Amino acid sequence: MSHRLHGILLGTTIRTHRSIPPHLISRAWFCSGRFRNQTHMESHASCEEVVGDSELLVKKMAAICNAGPAKLQVIADFDGTLTKYRVNGCRGQSSHGLLQQENPEYDKKRQELYEHYHPLEFSPTIPIEEKTKLMEEWWTKTHGLLIEGGLTYDGIRQSVVNSTIAFREGVVELFEFLEERDIPILIFSAGLADIIEEVLRQKIHRLFKNVKIVSNRMVFNNNGHLVSFQGKTIHSLNKNEHALDMAAPLHDRLGDNIDAPLMRMPRISVGFLNDNVENSLDSYCKAFDVVYLNDAPMWGVVKLVSQLCPSDGH
Repeated sequence: MSHRLHGILLGTTIRTHRSIPPHLISRAWFCSGRFRNQTHMESHASCEEVVGDSELLVKKMAAICNAGPAKLQVIADFDGTLTKYRVNGCRGQSSHGLLQQENPEYDKKRQELYEHYHPLEFSPTIPIEEKTKLMEEWWTKTHGLLIEGGLTYDGIRQSVVNSTIAFREGVVELFEFLEERDIPILIFSAGLADIIEEVLRQKIHRLFKNVKIVSNRMVFNNNGHLVSFQGKTIHSLNKNEHALDMAAPLHDRLGDNIDAPLMRMPRISVGFLNDNVENSLDSYCKAFDVVYLNDAPMWGVVKLVSQLCPSDGH
């Protein structure tokens, strides 16, 4: 299963406007090094970051600093944002894609579902309402195959051991910095929460008290076999809505009317454009305040949050 725009959302806002297309609601991020205006870039391929409006970014950073770290939170996608797009020169796996069932026949069946539904996900001719139903259908069938195929938690552990997935450089430092300051991190994904947690355990060797994962969560019986999934299915076209719903409890709720007040609250959106830079840069610059190119590391975000949360008084 796949997701297009990759990024992080940093800011004092606890939700974003629901009228924004789901594929444009993303993550908060900040720029490493000096700001570069897109119009001044001569070579996209050799530059790691692009800032479309550096003056606006500076204003947003100042507003977030003025609000204070107690109002700050980070909302991040998992696959292709916290994790690398390429690992050892090859395309890295997603939290869904790394899963290997004990019965390989079920891996084949899930791949067949992918080949059928994936083109539909990005079809320009299918109305969004119909496409949403198709994604619900795809995820439901996939989850059914995981149950039917007898997936166990031991199978998840071994799948992560055998996987090609890795965090971007700087992710650990970012998480530790935010944990020390009790700044909440919301990781949202249309993948599988149990796998994301296992990836954290195996690759970072710990979990973080300030991290909450919003994703599809499994239910196992006493023998460690998958028997069901908790709650409503989270798929590629509704994951942002779930993330925004879950973001509100992290800080004080501002009420049900989110239109006017929350749109005025400062937020910084950061996207990772991992490949196809020349053809996709314009759309990314419209969606994000800062765009990082070519599978960049996380050091820019580490620097950004350190500027938003100065060490004075910590």
